[in-house]
Amino acid sequence: MAVELSYSPDVTALVEKTRAFIEDVVLPVEDRYGGDIAAAGGDAVIRELQAAARQAGVFAPHAPVEYGGLGLNMSDRAPVFEAAGYSLFGPAAVNIAAPDEGNVHLLAEVASAEQKARYLAPLAAGDVRSAFAMTEPAPGAGSDPAALTTKAERRSGDWYITGRKWYITGADGAAFFIAMARTSGEPGQRGGATMFLVPADAAGLTVGRHLQTLDRSMVGGHCEVLFDDVRVADDAVLGEVDRGFEYAQVRLGPARMTHVMRWLGAARRGHDTALAHVVERQAFGSTLGELGMIQNMVADNEIDIAATRALLVRACWELDQGSAAGDATSIAKTFAAEAIFRIVDRSVQMCGALGVTEELPPARLSREVRPFRVYDGPSEVHRWAIAKRRVGAVRRALKAPQQ
Repeated sequence: MAVELSYSPDVTALVEKTRAFIEDVVLPVEDRYGGDIAAAGGDAVIRELQAAARQAGVFAPHAPVEYGGLGLNMSDRAPVFEAAGYSLFGPAAVNIAAPDEGNVHLLAEVASAEQKARYLAPLAAGDVRSAFAMTEPAPGAGSDPAALTTKAERRSGDWYITGRKWYITGADGAAFFIAMARTSGEPGQRGGATMFLVPADAAGLTVGRHLQTLDRSMVGGHCEVLFDDVRVADDAVLGEVDRGFEYAQVRLGPARMTHVMRWLGAARRGHDTALAHVVERQAFGSTLGELGMIQNMVADNEIDIAATRALLVRACWELDQGSAAGDATSIAKTFAAEAIFRIVDRSVQMCGALGVTEELPPARLSREVRPFRVYDGPSEVHRWAIAKRRVGAVRRALKAPQQ
């Protein structure tokens, strides 16, 4: 296996341009509003930042070139997304925020030509936002997608979708939803799910209350969404009927890695803030940075950053080879979600009393990165999946005929 550990001059230049854009344009806005996107103006401020990103040449690095993006593969996205993630508002500013970034990838891989023109083109251009509607209240789909209860019934040549979704990121203000509904089978059964492209103004679709979460940087919130006999035609089916769970994996593996990239950038800002503090703050006759316990925290942060990047390299390489990369993405996501929180938590601690105030970024970063251990699959579910695959592989090997 040959894994490229260096980046092309074009990618390196894009990373530097992205860093400069984030530092000069985006960070001042984030800091002014304490990382609260709603307080900053929501969609209005995002439109302003995206206009600046286009002018700076850092907009939509992931989107296909034919739709106005820069067409980066997964490996090349890693340093660029990390640079954008240095600000909580950075991903939205360059149009790589969840869920839109994952939806761009899914549409590029699965959508028909007509669907790409109608949905992918405006999404990649930043003209609209989108949402991915799979998660449901208990006992519906959550960590176990097979528990899907939302149904789509075929009647008089159309599809009618009925069900309740919640925790749908970006739902408030989204122009369309990629909705997962069961078209065959029963909850608990594998298979039988279909993805539908549903305009937000479809009759019977209602965006309900915002769930109040720890994080504040996601435009459009995390909302309840009700589908009450929502009618869509056959051209709303994304891909093929009953292949929705398969398509979900097309989206979720890469999306987990791009989450890691973005949050690693945020963690790095926390670490940089703490470093700047400990090399200046005097205590006990020296700077904090000269004290052993602080040095341990600095070293542990550096180790977690380096290890997260290394796991990303492996997972992104596998994805770029066309692999589903189930093990690699689960391992990278689980480690990174926990490492990123550790980095930010140590950064809070190194900043002392200032670390728990809005005077410095680590407090808000702590609020933002903690949910990552739940988002896109809790750490416990990924650990279970990793172990299940490994135990299954050994069991099959033991049962195989000896050559």
